[in-house]
Amino acid sequence: MNNSINSRKNAARKDRIQRKLDAGLVDAMFPEVTGIVINMTYTQRGIQKSLPRIVNFFPGSDALFRIDCLCKECVDGGFDLTQVITGMVRNRRERAVGDLSCEGSGASDDHSKIDYNVSIQYN
Repeated sequence: MNNSINSRKNAARKDRIQRKLDAGLVDAMFPEVTGIVINMTYTQRGIQKSLPRIVNFFPGSDALFRIDCLCKECVDGGFDLTQVITGMVRNRRERAVGDLSCEGSGASDDHSKIDYNVSIQYN
C-alpha cells in the first residue's frame, strides 16, 4: 500500500512540475498585472487552530495559481485559484473573496479547506 501512495505522489510531483512549465509567467499571461496577493486561512479536520498563509505572485512568477493541501496523504489535491484569478483579470477586479475545498484523494478524509482573499494590482 505504501508503494502505491509513493508512486502516486511521485506522479503527482512530476505532473505539478509540468503544469508549472506549461503555465508560463505572470507577465506573459497578464501583462497588465503588477502583483497578485493571496491571503488564505487553512482549516483541517483534527487541527484545532487555523493556519494563515500569504502567497505573492510578481510579474516574473510562474502563473500557476494552485496551492497544495496540508494533508500529508493527499494526492493530486490542493486548491486551484486559476479561474478566480483569470476571471478577476478579465473583469479588471481588484479583490475576490471565497472558499475552496481540497480537490484531492488520499488515505484519509482530512483534507484542508481554505478561505481566500485575492488582491490584484494593475499597471
